[in-house]
Amino acid sequence: MAWVDKHNLTMLNEFILMGITDIPELQAPLFGLFLIVYLISVVANLGLSILIKVDCRLQTPMYFFLRHLAFTDFGYSTAVGPKMLANFAVDQPTISYHGCATQLMFFSVFIISELFILSAMAYDRYVAICHPLLYMGLVSPRLCQALVTIPYLYSLFLSLLTIIKIFGSSFCGYNVIRHFYCDSLPLIALLCSDTYEIKWIILIFSAFNLLSSLLIVLVSYVFILATILQMNSAEKSRNKAFSTCGSHLTVITVFYGTLFFMYVQPKSSESFDTDQVASLFYTLVIPMLNPMIYSLRNKEVKNAVCRTWNMFKN
Repeated sequence: MAWVDKHNLTMLNEFILMGITDIPELQAPLFGLFLIVYLISVVANLGLSILIKVDCRLQTPMYFFLRHLAFTDFGYSTAVGPKMLANFAVDQPTISYHGCATQLMFFSVFIISELFILSAMAYDRYVAICHPLLYMGLVSPRLCQALVTIPYLYSLFLSLLTIIKIFGSSFCGYNVIRHFYCDSLPLIALLCSDTYEIKWIILIFSAFNLLSSLLIVLVSYVFILATILQMNSAEKSRNKAFSTCGSHLTVITVFYGTLFFMYVQPKSSESFDTDQVASLFYTLVIPMLNPMIYSLRNKEVKNAVCRTWNMFKN
């Protein structure tokens, strides 16, 4: 049996992706739709990152975190988007063995990092509103760097652990992934070897990542709400700081709501299409929406766009 597992592992050099739809008439319209969504996402997130980097008035902790949020949005949408679009042009969507491992690694790194960057943004808003006089001391450049570097390193470690556990195991030879990209759970379903350990690793770390980051967000906003209720109407500086929470709360609600919907709903054969739609939403649509939410609801970003446009125009 050990020889058979090893044989199957070495013979398996590509996976077949089920794709989004097997209806030929929908291939072209969906390709056009998702191409537009992906291109808007790339332009918006890269544009927002560059704008924050070059505009001197946006060199604050809040926009530092926003720049990294845009970077992670660009990262995990690009890990999935181009390959998904390319597969629309072929009769049988495939991905190489090593390409699958690479896609899973980059997607996991960026999606896990985003969870904790969103929680860091919540902490930033908490300090700005609840302790405005101590803001520059409590949210120092060194702390900001740590709050993004640690999630990147942690997510890289967790992604490599998952990759080693999955791709170090034996596949049975059946190579059809029930998804439009390489995700951990559809890959685990193809393993011949014991999956008990890797399933528990993914379950425990997924629960920790989701709940711990959400707990930081909830606790931060409980304190923010308590502070707002105790303020008098003259404290306009805090009201201005609180106005920036609207965009963050919108992003949090959409992102966490989609993730909870995916993982909490009962699993059945009928839920496969629902999972596909939810996956499409958070891999392509949310990265497109996030920079728009922060740009359209933020006067400082809109003013920075105008200044940059006038600079190039002149």
